[in-house]
Amino acid sequence: MEGGSGGNGIVSTQTNDTANATPNDDPKQNLSQVINSIQKTLGLLHQLYLTVSSFNAASQLPLLQRLNSLVTELDNMAKLSEKCNIQVPMEVLNLIDDGKNPDEFTRDVLNSCIAKNQVTKGKTDAFKSLRKHLLEELEQTFPDEVESYREIRASSAALLVQCRNLNGLLNHKACYQMEI
Repeated sequence: MEGGSGGNGIVSTQTNDTANATPNDDPKQNLSQVINSIQKTLGLLHQLYLTVSSFNAASQLPLLQRLNSLVTELDNMAKLSEKCNIQVPMEVLNLIDDGKNPDEFTRDVLNSCIAKNQVTKGKTDAFKSLRKHLLEELEQTFPDEVESYREIRASSAALLVQCRNLNGLLNHKACYQMEI
């Protein structure tokens, strides 16, 4: 695939160097080859710009040569890109198109995660407070039953700790089922 957009707002690009393709190519090396190709393409575009901006009849052959070099390098870049699996969120591309810093996207995602984490923590604290309040109320009404409940919880917690400590001897699934 030479670059496409999935339905999830992510642009996925894969790279492939058919001349040097081996099944176990290093992803970092593949990415490095793509970056080098991009840099070479940018250099060719700059040369092409200089040739076009000062175009005259004598510069027609160099212009054609640079155009051919650009087409060749773009083809090479497309082949290299088939081996890389790079996923760029559409929001990042939109920020770049708007002339903004893509680090803003990262900052916004982190701020969103922090806000959601705070909301979740608030809910957790509210449930802990509710549980504590309910236990206090139940203890006033049913002191014997609450004491039995606390003993059962303590022994269950101790058993769970033992199960986790003996994880190598016991089946992990059995410990998981006890947590539920």
